[in-house]
Amino acid sequence: MTKKGYFGKYGGQFVPELLITPLQELADTWNTLKHTPSFLEEFHSLLTEYAGRETPLTRADRFSKAIDGPIIYLKREDLLHTGAHKINNTLGQCLLAKKMGKKRIIAETGAGQHGVATATACAYFDLECIVYMGKKDATRQEPNVKQMQLLGATVIQVGDESATLKEAINEAMRDYAKSYEHSHYCLGSALGPYPYPEMVAHFQSVIGKEIKRQMIQLIGKNPDYIIACVGGGSNAIGAFSSFIHDTEVTLIGVEAGGSSNDLGKHAARFSGGSPGVLHGAYSYLLQTDSGQIAVTSSISAGMDYPSVGPAHAELFDQKRASYEKVSDKEALNAFKLLAKTEGIIPALESSHALAYVSKIAKTLPKDKVIVINLSGRGNKDLPQLFQNFEKEILS
Repeated sequence: MTKKGYFGKYGGQFVPELLITPLQELADTWNTLKHTPSFLEEFHSLLTEYAGRETPLTRADRFSKAIDGPIIYLKREDLLHTGAHKINNTLGQCLLAKKMGKKRIIAETGAGQHGVATATACAYFDLECIVYMGKKDATRQEPNVKQMQLLGATVIQVGDESATLKEAINEAMRDYAKSYEHSHYCLGSALGPYPYPEMVAHFQSVIGKEIKRQMIQLIGKNPDYIIACVGGGSNAIGAFSSFIHDTEVTLIGVEAGGSSNDLGKHAARFSGGSPGVLHGAYSYLLQTDSGQIAVTSSISAGMDYPSVGPAHAELFDQKRASYEKVSDKEALNAFKLLAKTEGIIPALESSHALAYVSKIAKTLPKDKVIVINLSGRGNKDLPQLFQNFEKEILS
């Protein structure tokens, strides 16, 4: 960050006055704890002894052969407890909440993985858990709703049948404004008002640190490419974090191209968006000509959001990272291909990164090394997919 709460000109704290006090309390606590050895040691102990870190790098030779590609490694965040990278952040935030004396945790979720990870951390720390979820996402991610409930969380469905992550964040922030004296809002991605983008990126930076160390052990150098899907942006900024100053490493984030380039049919903020403010931060977002937040669409609930974390906006403007898009169909094809070639069922979110690699594979020299951050597993997506795309999946 170049100044408090900003990544270049992006970020900030654009919130109602009622939220200034709790956000300042959170920032003060975070700015102390992030330099406190005992807190950091406890956090990293939780990551290893409870979440299951470090996650391996799996070489995907059959997938690479199928797409006529170079050397491909998968960073296996799908092997973590709860099945995705989200647990890195929720353990950190819930530990922080305990240090603040908060007994109630508020969360929002789209794909449901953040909700499951928050409910899991709350069960571990004996905290009350409230999860807000758009009705559309709750329908297409029913297995995760059941998991959250089993873990003791109260899941509140919001909005109409088209409601997704944006509506869930709206409700979570309203709850936080009313209950912050005893509640902590565990925001699920590297976005929102300061200090959330910095804090979430810090908790997810373990991904990039491990990739760097593992690559040195495996091949003696950094990879040539790091590629990750970008919804809000937490798994990608975590994977990119240790390589931002290594300019020989190409960083690529992959957005949801949806079903077409028409506004309302995709969630590609860098392809069709412009800077603006949403949910407390200034970043790239999809908006109409009149400045209203646009409807988004993606086969993946975790990619279906109109804005993106401010750290990615700065990397885009600096041309340090590029941001590409793939369609729903391309993501679904990559989902199937990884399952059939490697015996790994990826999350639909991660399938976007796999799909982009499939598109560029033939253009790359065979000795190039790509690391794809496999941010989560796809079990959660199967009921929706078999209901809507059974023929395509089994063909």
